Amino acid sequence: MSAATAAATNEPEGAPLLQATDLQRHYRIGRGLFREAATLQAVAGASFSLAAGQTLAVVGESGCGKSTLARMVTMIEKPTAGHLIIDGTDVVAADATAIRAMRAKVQMVFQDPYGSLNPRKQVGQILEEPLEINTTLNATQRAEAARAMMARVGLRPEHYNRYPHMFSGGQRQRIAIARALMLRPKIVVADEPVSALDVSIRAQVLNLLMDLQAEFNLAYVFISHDLSVVQHIADELMVMYLGRPVEHGPKQAIFDSPKHPYTQALLAATPSVDPKARSKRLMVKGELPSPIDPPSGCAFHKRCPFATELCAQERPLLRPVAGRAVACHYAETIA
Repeated sequence: MSAATAAATNEPEGAPLLQATDLQRHYRIGRGLFREAATLQAVAGASFSLAAGQTLAVVGESGCGKSTLARMVTMIEKPTAGHLIIDGTDVVAADATAIRAMRAKVQMVFQDPYGSLNPRKQVGQILEEPLEINTTLNATQRAEAARAMMARVGLRPEHYNRYPHMFSGGQRQRIAIARALMLRPKIVVADEPVSALDVSIRAQVLNLLMDLQAEFNLAYVFISHDLSVVQHIADELMVMYLGRPVEHGPKQAIFDSPKHPYTQALLAATPSVDPKARSKRLMVKGELPSPIDPPSGCAFHKRCPFATELCAQERPLLRPVAGRAVACHYAETIA
């Protein structure tokens, strides 16, 4: 259970594998010779937790900060502020040696199943490489482990000596998933893992991810812009807008009754065969504001059909509403 959900429902939390508190990532951006550098707040304050065997889906438009969040969780980038505790160790305070040791516990599956694989290496080499770098297993043991993982993700033994270009997109993503699991991580960050695949293949890969989660008791951080995808895999949902969570709680509660206007708009944009769902359209105007120069008050107020003067002046904080946390002044009345 996430910290936000626990606060909203007044229920105790278990010991999480992943705990983020007011996580932030800022970048200094040069703006030319005669203009002062600006600060881009890619993630402006996110708090959540994740337990073994659970999936937290992070959703939002491009530019909302979800991929930056993924890079912090995988320790590719260090947070600018806040705390990120992974399996009991605070990433912000950890030195390079501790970070290196922790990286085996958190692995990533990328969006592009071809670009993330070395085209010059055979599948067997790709899967054995993490073991060669991080373990003391000999060549025979590494090969056995690679072949066993291939079988778990639905690849055949003869695929061991083939190159990535010889596979379909779905098969390449299976290779990428197998590589991510070679070190037996506790947490897997999946950044848009099915968005580059044909619709007919997406369900197969999602089912594989869920089967592997059950087998290895994995915790997933699932990054996506597609709510129809996360509906099938998520336990909890965190909707982000301009670097901040705006709604966070149990998946079913949010899908059944979204409380933030932005969440309502995302759900309205999701294709549905239900005529009632299609009739509930909430249209938003304009585009995502610049994170270099965010609007005052609520970051969504210039696009929100329910915005008032209060929204333009005062930024709403996440607060408990109907079993989830929502950052909206009028969450109780707009649903």
